[in-house]
Amino acid sequence: MNSFAGRALVVALLTAAPFAALAQDSGQGAWTKAGPVEARLVSSARAVGDLDALPLGLELRLEPGWKTYWRSPGDAGYPPRLDWSGSTNLKDATLSYPAPHRFSVLGFESAGYDVETLLPLRAVPQTPGKPLDLALSADLLVCSDICVPQTVKLTLALPAGPAQPGDSANDVARAQSLVPRVGALGGAGLVSVASVRGAGDALEIEATATDGFVSPDVFVETDPPLSFTAPKAVFSDNDKRVRLTLRASDPPKDLDLAGRAVTVTLVDGARAVETPAAVAPLAGAVAGRGLFAMLGVALLGGVILNLMPCVLPVLSLKLLSVIKHGGRATGAVRAGFLASAAGILTSFLLMASALVAVKAAGGAVGWGIQFQQPLFLVFMVVLVTLFSANLWGLFEVPLPRALADRLAGDGLAGPFATGAFATLLATPCSAPFLGTAVGFALAKGPVEIYAIFAALGVGLALPYLLVAAWPRVAAWLPRPGRWMARLRAAMGVALAATALWLLSVLVAQIGEAAAGGVAALMIGLVAALWLGRRLPQRSGWAGPALAGGLALTAFALPLAVGPSAGAAASTSEAANRWTPFAESAIREHVAAGRVVFVDVTADWCITCQANKKLVLNRGTVAERFADPALIAMRADWTRPDEAIARFLADHGRYGIPFNIVYGPGAPQGIALPELLGEAAVIEALNQASKRS
Repeated sequence: MNSFAGRALVVALLTAAPFAALAQDSGQGAWTKAGPVEARLVSSARAVGDLDALPLGLELRLEPGWKTYWRSPGDAGYPPRLDWSGSTNLKDATLSYPAPHRFSVLGFESAGYDVETLLPLRAVPQTPGKPLDLALSADLLVCSDICVPQTVKLTLALPAGPAQPGDSANDVARAQSLVPRVGALGGAGLVSVASVRGAGDALEIEATATDGFVSPDVFVETDPPLSFTAPKAVFSDNDKRVRLTLRASDPPKDLDLAGRAVTVTLVDGARAVETPAAVAPLAGAVAGRGLFAMLGVALLGGVILNLMPCVLPVLSLKLLSVIKHGGRATGAVRAGFLASAAGILTSFLLMASALVAVKAAGGAVGWGIQFQQPLFLVFMVVLVTLFSANLWGLFEVPLPRALADRLAGDGLAGPFATGAFATLLATPCSAPFLGTAVGFALAKGPVEIYAIFAALGVGLALPYLLVAAWPRVAAWLPRPGRWMARLRAAMGVALAATALWLLSVLVAQIGEAAAGGVAALMIGLVAALWLGRRLPQRSGWAGPALAGGLALTAFALPLAVGPSAGAAASTSEAANRWTPFAESAIREHVAAGRVVFVDVTADWCITCQANKKLVLNRGTVAERFADPALIAMRADWTRPDEAIARFLADHGRYGIPFNIVYGPGAPQGIALPELLGEAAVIEALNQASKRS
């Protein structure tokens, strides 16, 4: 009996040995089970050959309802912990992670794998060509309704010899393809991360997909680690663009994600990209963030807007309005100024309505974009010219006198129109705080847009409201007299200068010839008004002359802006040191060690022109721009441009001027304030040029 048992044992061992050897020769280790998980080591090659590194895999199978964890598990769990200390001829082994799945349970978010997965490994032999004996002790946390730590001990022996493909070669290659590729911020690819912005515990990630998104998800890693909520997605551009918003779970006190280094893993089905980034400030980020805090910012921005260069002509109208009210009854003064404030508020709310409608239709929205439309510019030229003529006293014939009564009469229509006019001329400017407030509003929904624009209107209307609250201020002003005629003439000249500026903007839109035609028509209109004023009223020439001038203007304006609207005049301002804007080239320049200064500007933006004249085109800044290692890009937004609008939106901006500096020391860019200063520009250039 004992002899029979011994012979049977020998036969069994001899029979099992070839199968064990066959398993090892196939590049697959034996399965080892530990509770609800079983695991094994597999190799793409049957032998080590002369490879410097061998592609391997840690293959896991989990029972239904169980999962294990990614390298950043989320609210709970821990990643696999691997101990290779029992291996022979192993120098190093690196574990990679395929794109994870999200698990949401009772408000807790975690990331990992279920059912089955293969984690790619890269094993580097101590001595290539010699046998590699792998011994792995893997600590895994597997969870279902409960979590159970498990330890599996695995082995795999790879002999010397040719590195022929093993049975798991395709599985390892497939697992490697599921590891997110590393892509730069704003880079190209099937899916890519365009921008990462944050404020406080909030994070906003813009991403693009060449073929459109299906079910995008994002996983964010920080140091020290933070957990984040599941993202909320808002799609645009036919699902080719998505904005993902998420928040840190249980954030530490005074957390501010702006400026923090993060790793963003964007996943959409089998497509995934891993992008390291520095979190840029989120538009509208201020202390005590939220709508109420931003309303205060908008109010301040509207007040400062009164002092911007593009509103100076309107300030002149305000001055004349105040002087005209000197000595009048308190009630009349209050009513007039309240009517002007109402004109401003109404105009801002109308702008908000237009922006809400355009945004809902998927169009580009921004502050001052109406100045990109030639017909609007022509309308403004006509309106400003009429205001100038009114201040010069040229409205003396019956038809324009009715218009004059509307624009500058004693009723409430005149002050209301003045307020609306103030708003129209204010929109090309982006005052400090205004850009932040508008960016916050346009990145949100209709409620925020209406609220912010109402606050902006109150800020711009504040001088009127203050006089309405204390009408006796008007009594302190000098009484009307002959000196007002000279002042009115001077203010008319100021408005005429505004009309000339609008015409210069129109040149960039429709060309010199068409803009010159509009200018000639305006000169003809003023001449007709002057003749109507000079010729005796009884001659009957005044009315027909003015009516003829207005009719000629109405007939010729469509002809002027129509055929030439597609031809933009070349801007003489483009100096040799400025290159056209190309967002795709920014990363290439930064990678080559160069600094890139981007100036988003437009001919209709007076603040932009002031920045150029006072800072960018003079002194130390101009000298720095002459450096061959500095690339100065100019993005001209005088006319609509989708790429520029998208670039602004990616940085949370919806108005100009916008200036940003990129470089080795600032790959995500350093945004500058709306009003530039030489010191701020030089400091940003110096910081961006630093190498880590």
